[in-house]
Amino acid sequence: MQLVDRISVSELQAMSEKMSEPLVKGVVDINERLLVIDAEMHVDQEQFLLERGSKQSDLWGINLWPEQYGSYSFVEFDSMINIRPWQNNRSRSVEDHALREIITAIVIEKIYE
Repeated sequence: MQLVDRISVSELQAMSEKMSEPLVKGVVDINERLLVIDAEMHVDQEQFLLERGSKQSDLWGINLWPEQYGSYSFVEFDSMINIRPWQNNRSRSVEDHALREIITAIVIEKIYE
């Protein structure tokens, strides 16, 4: 597991080779603008951030598809940790468009070509 300050797409590609699909799982803290990557399960990344003081309501699970860098498909909003009826998010996706934009902006800050 890695808390990302900055990371290259080629580093993400190397990480994705360990997975069953060519992706890297991540969790974003939208308040602290943090990104944790490189774990088999989003819940492990979520727990890591909670132990560092993040709030549950600020944490959102994503998948990064390194081969799709630069396209709309690079960030996939799909994680069990995103199911939060109390935050009006009833699916594994991130349903709020504005929230998706915040998450994407944080990812763009952290990942470079």
